[in-house]
Order: sequence, then C-alpha cells, then structure tokens
Amino acid sequence: MEFDEWEPVYEAILRDFGYDRTGDKQGRDRLESLLESSFDPADLSAVHGATVAVAGAGPSLETAPELERARDADVVIAASTAVDTLASHDIEADCMVTDLDKNPETVERLTAAGVPVAVHAHGDNLEAIHEIVPNCDQRYVLPTTQAEPTERVRNFGGFTDGDRAAFLADHLGAARLAFVGWDFDDPSVGPAKARKLEWAERLLFWLESRRGERFAVLDDRRDAIETDALPST
Repeated sequence: MEFDEWEPVYEAILRDFGYDRTGDKQGRDRLESLLESSFDPADLSAVHGATVAVAGAGPSLETAPELERARDADVVIAASTAVDTLASHDIEADCMVTDLDKNPETVERLTAAGVPVAVHAHGDNLEAIHEIVPNCDQRYVLPTTQAEPTERVRNFGGFTDGDRAAFLADHLGAARLAFVGWDFDDPSVGPAKARKLEWAERLLFWLESRRGERFAVLDDRRDAIETDALPST
C-alpha cells in the first residue's frame, strides 16, 4: 500500500470523525523520537505465502471453531487483547498490532520475548506512547502511522488494530487471510467503536477487492457496505 493510494481514504476517515491530521503527525513524530532502533517487517518472512489468522478481539474469539481456525493457521497476527485471549488457550501470536489503548504489559512482555509488536501512533495516544514504548525492547517495536510515513515509521494502511493487522499481512505477502474473532455487530461496544467497526468493514472490503480474495467474514454483508469513500477497484 503506497501512501498516495491510502491518503484519500485517510482523509475521508479524518472528515468522518473530525480528527486533526496534525495530531497524527505529532504522534508519529513522538514515536519516532523514542526509538533508537526498530523491527524490520521483512523479518516477518514467515508471512509470505502463508495462511495468516488475523485475530480480532471480539467475543467470538473464545469459541471453539474460531480458536481452532487460529490454531490451524501458519501465522497469527493479533489485534490488541486478542493476543491475551489466544494465549489463554495456548495459541501464541507471531505479531501483535496495537495503538496501546489496552494491555501495555502484553506489549512489553512480547517485545522482551522477541515477538514483534506493531505500535501505532495517532493523535490520541501521545501519553501512552511516552509511557509504554520506553519499556519495550525496541528491536521488536514496528512503528506505524496512519499519516505520511517516514523512513522508520511505516504506513501499511488500515484504521483499527484489526484491519491494520490485515493490511500488514497483505503487505508481507500472505497467501490467504483467515479472520477470527471478528464481531462487526458486537452489541457491547459504544457508538464510537461501532463507527470504527463500520470503517474496518469498509477497509476489509477494499482489501479483498485489491487482493482478488473473498473474505468469509464479509459474507452476507457486502451489499450493505458503504463504499463511496473507497477508491474504485
């Protein structure tokens, strides 16, 4: 995903939520300033040609079928607290994707164990970046942004932790994406999170169109997805 492809969608997200692009740049720069080293995504070579379980943190993740699909995948890239849920069932993530809004101890534990964590910077998590990143093994911090990338802070596309995990797997050459623990209609989330899930759904629709792949998680949902903000594919 090149930034010139992502930027029109990013601008639509900013307009929809009323976010300030300047804040995202500040987050990106704060994250970069704290890093003396970082993880090279090319070192996640196991993703290339693999079936990758993209684990969301929805309540369905703890059901037996979802856990088995995660266990059967070649590689697991997990969003936020999905890492902890999977670990409680003896399934280890190969990479975590997070904007640091939950489970900082997991972020620190994984990097210390040599598991890469894609740490995302935006305008609303400056304090978390400052508090958590210095406690990580920076060699396993993969810094990301939704604004313009820099030499060190990457932008693979995506908005929420879950869909960013999917875009990361796509960038790394995954042959197939298997979505586990995704609950677009989770009644426990508030209005703001529900709107973010709507964007995650749109972005997965865009990603499957780019890949020429049909994601089962979108079955029976495609006709209702609002796609006006997406580039034609």
